[in-house]
Amino acid sequence: MAVPALTPHPDPPRSVPLREARTRFSQLVALAELTDAVTVVTRDGDPRPVAAIVPAAAARSGAQARADADRLATVTAGWARRLEEQHRRSGQRHAAELGAIRAALAEAWAELDRRVVPGSDPTLARLRAAHNDLLAG
Repeated sequence: MAVPALTPHPDPPRSVPLREARTRFSQLVALAELTDAVTVVTRDGDPRPVAAIVPAAAARSGAQARADADRLATVTAGWARRLEEQHRRSGQRHAAELGAIRAALAEAWAELDRRVVPGSDPTLARLRAAHNDLLAG
């Protein structure tokens, strides 16, 4: 089942001190309602946020936030399992293909050894040396 992504609002929230928020409260509420703007309220002289004025649709309860986090964790775990299984299968496929290539290369070299005396052709000797790591594995 597909689960929609939880996307944060692209604009960073504006920050206003509590004293300014009191005087501009109606304006900040209208701004949140009309433009989906988030305004972070701080204590006067302290930059740490203490509250926020957000659009009603964006406000979530603690239970909703935990449910979203649990759902996200479940989806993430599912994708991690799928990716791990895909990685395992890919590794098995790679090992099988490498085995087939090694077998074919060994067969080709055996045929060359039947037709040409090993060591008599320097070009074949260089090629055999280049393939030695595949033949030994």
